[in-house]
Amino acid sequence: MTEISGVTWAVTIAVIVGLLALDLVRGWRKPHHVGFREAAAWSAFYVAVAIAFGGWFTWAYGTTLGTEYFAGYVLEKSLSVDNLFVFVVIMSTFAVPDRHQHKVLTFGIILALVMRALFILAGAALISLFSFMFLLFGVLLIYTAVQMYRHHGEDPDIENQAVVRLARRILPVTDDFVDGKIVTRVDGRTMVTPMLIVLLAIGSVDLLFALDSIPAVFGVTQEPYIVFVANAFALLGLRALYFLVSGLLDRLVYLSAGLSLILTFIGVKLILHWAHVDVSASVPEIPTWLSLIVIAVVLTVVTVASLVKTRRDQVVTR
Repeated sequence: MTEISGVTWAVTIAVIVGLLALDLVRGWRKPHHVGFREAAAWSAFYVAVAIAFGGWFTWAYGTTLGTEYFAGYVLEKSLSVDNLFVFVVIMSTFAVPDRHQHKVLTFGIILALVMRALFILAGAALISLFSFMFLLFGVLLIYTAVQMYRHHGEDPDIENQAVVRLARRILPVTDDFVDGKIVTRVDGRTMVTPMLIVLLAIGSVDLLFALDSIPAVFGVTQEPYIVFVANAFALLGLRALYFLVSGLLDRLVYLSAGLSLILTFIGVKLILHWAHVDVSASVPEIPTWLSLIVIAVVLTVVTVASLVKTRRDQVVTR
């Protein structure tokens, strides 16, 4: 493990919290419809910040760790786009008014950061104690990839999530969002609004994606600091990215298939690393620079292929 000083950790966390606060407070205090130009500008800003950090990190700690950071960041950013797809489905399923969507996104982003931080700590501790965790993480990623490919193109059944069904069964729920409140009183009776159901659905999704994304990023680096910053910078600006891509996600028809391929590749990489450590040093390992190339190429191919297909479909239907 690379020694990262306490000062570096403190400054990094302070910068990330400051940027997150800038994004979330801006949306919370001035709720409004976010147009394409505004969303694109803020998304570009947060990507530029992540790239600038990667440049400093590479200069300070070397090309190898810098490559691990960029591979982890690109991987987590691509998974966050898939996460956003589910957010879009949830917003649509529950017909969340546009003026209240920023509250849901704020909750989703904060909860995602908290859950991923907890899983990073747990994952790092397990890996340091048990090398066979690489094998378990690899198998988990391959299983996730198979499930993702089997169900690609299908909208997740949000209404039938266990936590959503349980909440609807035991809680009195109002018919409307009541100005975005979570709890309200109707005729002297305390009731929850659909906003609580939406937040529970978002929380369930964040948990599932954290279970997938943390093993995935440990496939390209075992440095807890890199795992943390890659996840944090990938989640920064997620609110703006949501408004940027919400109208484009239906055009990325091959995204899930591409992500399933990436997760399979990372799963194989983890299994090979376990075999190299615990079985025989003669078992080859996949270098991180190759992981970065594979991730970038797959994402480029699936994006171009998706846009070509949707354009052809539009031409045929005219």
